Amino acid sequence: MCLSAIATAEDPYLFFEWNVTYGTIAPLGIPKQGILINGQFPGPKINCTSNNNIVINVFNHLDEPFLLTWAGIQQRKNSWQDGTPGTMCPILPGNNYTYRFQVKDQIGSYIYFPTTGLHRSAGGMGMLQVHSRDLIPVPFDNPADEYAVLVGDWYNKGHKTLKSILDSGRSIGRPDGIQINGQSNKVGDTSAKPLFTMEAGKTYRYRVCNVGMRLSVNFRIQGHTMKLVEMEGSHTVQNVYDSLDLHVGQCLSVLVTADQAPKDYYFVVSSRFHKKVLSSVAIIRYTNSNGLASLEIPPPPPENSVGIAWSINQFRSFRWNLTASAARPNPQGSYHYGKINITRTIKIINSRYLVDGKLRFGINGVSHEDKETPLKLAEYYGMADKVFTYDLVKDEPTNDNKVVLAPSVANATFRNYVEIIFENHEKTIQTWHLDGYSFFAVAIEPGRWSPEKRKNYNLLDAVSRHTIQVYPNSWAAVMTTLDNAGMWNLRSDMRERAYLGQQLYFSVLSPALSLRDEYNIPPTQELCGIVQGLPKTPLYS
Repeated sequence: MCLSAIATAEDPYLFFEWNVTYGTIAPLGIPKQGILINGQFPGPKINCTSNNNIVINVFNHLDEPFLLTWAGIQQRKNSWQDGTPGTMCPILPGNNYTYRFQVKDQIGSYIYFPTTGLHRSAGGMGMLQVHSRDLIPVPFDNPADEYAVLVGDWYNKGHKTLKSILDSGRSIGRPDGIQINGQSNKVGDTSAKPLFTMEAGKTYRYRVCNVGMRLSVNFRIQGHTMKLVEMEGSHTVQNVYDSLDLHVGQCLSVLVTADQAPKDYYFVVSSRFHKKVLSSVAIIRYTNSNGLASLEIPPPPPENSVGIAWSINQFRSFRWNLTASAARPNPQGSYHYGKINITRTIKIINSRYLVDGKLRFGINGVSHEDKETPLKLAEYYGMADKVFTYDLVKDEPTNDNKVVLAPSVANATFRNYVEIIFENHEKTIQTWHLDGYSFFAVAIEPGRWSPEKRKNYNLLDAVSRHTIQVYPNSWAAVMTTLDNAGMWNLRSDMRERAYLGQQLYFSVLSPALSLRDEYNIPPTQELCGIVQGLPKTPLYS
């Protein structure tokens, strides 16, 4: 529920009140305990404009602690609101917490979801779309309408069952199917109701996000092409595609023109790089539709090594639209990121481990564990040494297969320009996400990375974004300026992997201890663990 919007001398405020409850949902036709926001799955859509201030009062009516993160919203100077267990105390059952943050200098399509337990497998997620301000020209005409499309794999087991499986040391295994906006339909099902409608001759914007737990997907629209216009907050060069791969945690926008015969058409989603292909369809109906959708659906892209090469080539076709006016994700406003000297290279290898017979995942020999006291709070109160040790995780992976289970926090120098290399030696695709920043996704290639591979980087118009996929036995490279002070989570977007340790935090502190660089702890911030009951003394001035 959006309570009101208030315009003052400041940027406008939007106020929301959300009630988080359990409710029965059945995206694949099998009922399970879902997590609803204001009775909805997917949750309410946040529709806002660049620089708006968002105020959301979240009431937790579950029987477990709950937290929401706003993936891709950079929370400038404000990791206090980032919604990860390393930055915030969870909202306890029967309590509420009010998030306050600004979508500063950002546009685009984002998702929010729970970071506690395996709640993401039960819902509690939705879309956050940030429009350009009226004075800023957008590089395409206003669409007739916009549609939020949340797709992804789905498990029929409940979130508590899935969590107990992981806690026992086993994998949650393969998902049961694919959902589209909380529904799943089969080709030829005449009882399916349309999810979207289009009027002949008009153009529509579809914002599509992969909110799944594990699987990459490909989506396509029967009989229609799609013009890519935005990806994770950046306007893109407007290439036209028959189908698009979308990896876990990723969002993009396409324009679709209703230029076909007036009838029904299928929006098709199918899994990628998975032994058993899972798929689902939704119906797009023309307003004067006079026919059912054809039973012949567009085929998926190839699989196996051919499919990986196809997907890498598609990634390489994504380019930043340098002529578009928009809020700039790059704080320096520089188009010349390729000419900035790299001050630090961090090479990350994801690994699977067995520790005392239990499954764990990690980064460079460290498998992250959350503690009762959020890392950011421990650091702010000068009690970090009682909760974690800095730099257990190194910039280079170790050659042995040993693993340390502990909170994983890497020190980072404020305003350093860093290169992060993700190398995947496993047989499954990976997706990574970095909170607090966007980065330039400059390369993905098969094989192993070496410094001479830098000559293959796109140093001109790589898309500025916050996720990157890494194919099996491949590597990816990204670059960013660490100019947002705070405690920021770098994690696998596969929830099983993140829950079992494939994540770390960057501690980015401004030596000036200035409000110019970071906000003080909010007076309403919940305290827990060893800092519970301490005064919220301002550190920065």
